[in-house]
Amino acid sequence: MRIAYQVVGDGPIDLVYTSGASSHLDLIWEEPHWAGTFRRLAEFSRLIVFDKRGTGLSDRPDHLATLEERIDDIRTVMDAAGSERASIIGVSEGGPMALLFAATHPQRTRSLIVHGAPARYAWAPDWPWGPTDAALEEAAASNNARDWVDDYSQPALRKWIGPELRDDVAFIEWIGRFRRSGGTPAAREALMRMNHLIDVRAVLPALRVPVLITIREDDPVCPRPVAEWMAAQIPDAQLAVFPGEGHLTAGIWRQWCAVVEEFVTGKVAVAADDRFLATLVSMDIVGSTDLIAKIGDAAWRDLLDRHYALVARQLAVYGGIEVDRAGDGFLARFDGPGRAIRFAQAVAREDRGIGLRVRAGVHTGEVELAGSAIRGMAVHTVSRITSLARADEVLLSNTVRDLVAGSGLAFVDRGMHELKGIADPKQLFAVA
Repeated sequence: MRIAYQVVGDGPIDLVYTSGASSHLDLIWEEPHWAGTFRRLAEFSRLIVFDKRGTGLSDRPDHLATLEERIDDIRTVMDAAGSERASIIGVSEGGPMALLFAATHPQRTRSLIVHGAPARYAWAPDWPWGPTDAALEEAAASNNARDWVDDYSQPALRKWIGPELRDDVAFIEWIGRFRRSGGTPAAREALMRMNHLIDVRAVLPALRVPVLITIREDDPVCPRPVAEWMAAQIPDAQLAVFPGEGHLTAGIWRQWCAVVEEFVTGKVAVAADDRFLATLVSMDIVGSTDLIAKIGDAAWRDLLDRHYALVARQLAVYGGIEVDRAGDGFLARFDGPGRAIRFAQAVAREDRGIGLRVRAGVHTGEVELAGSAIRGMAVHTVSRITSLARADEVLLSNTVRDLVAGSGLAFVDRGMHELKGIADPKQLFAVA
């Protein structure tokens, strides 16, 4: 994959700008408000902007990119630009990317600014905002009927743009061309469906970097109650509300840049490296006692060595880190839930080839690093989940299921379970 990026300015602070659904690094400089935004941000920073995979000048993948893959785009662009640590901006659909990156990589995140980005996009019984599944299908059918050509005379799009620019003929011509160039009709529909699956609510309490949430008073994508709820979930988060209606920053870019500069250049606490969000995989061998009795201790030791050799190989493939092993069980951590699940599947598949059957639990939560070991409730949670898994089964929490939306993985609902020592019941899913 080739990801298009640009570096603007040479300020003392690196600032990574993660755009919304539409992005095109050539066309964006043609619009005075966005060009003004980038130049203003570059006055006090070294600004790094990029087109996410599937958009603008970047390569198109052969599948819809998951959130996990998209945060790899942030990390890869930072590496390419020589940025060890940066303040991350996530706008609209780029917000969940930025939130997940900051929680997973606090050591590389100086601070986080999120604009107009709800933690969940779709309506749910416990989330009374966003479109329902039926509304999504209706919108997709309507957009396909007109080949995804937006009608900017419609009230919804006029509100989305905001009062400053919705009657600006030059801006309307540009925004239409910009959105059409940002992605093909198929890519835009796929992106809309991906966004409908986004749910990063469980990530918010795990953020350990300074966070600023910004919206307009009447944002049709991220209503004020949503932003207020998100700010309440994130430790010490700040909320800035700009007057008026609209979703874009283009109409308020001067005021917004001033607030961002004050937040970014103020005294920012260094994120502690010992607390971060991780996806944990716990696995053990099913029926090991009976197998030892059947084949004997020497043969068992040889078989266990083969098992751990293939575990090490798959950890290298999927970028995991072994945390602990005890007897026939082990614990590993990953910075992406999709990779964690596929690692567990790969180990189970290879173990069957040497006559072993394993079970696995997967959970995403905040952990504390203590030397090479990790501590925290997430460790106990994944252990309890593993104990409920069946032979050859990868069992995971609903937190993991929500974070891998759009990955192509299918799940079977295993219902609500009381986990020993865990306060609240957990809904568990098996990988189909």
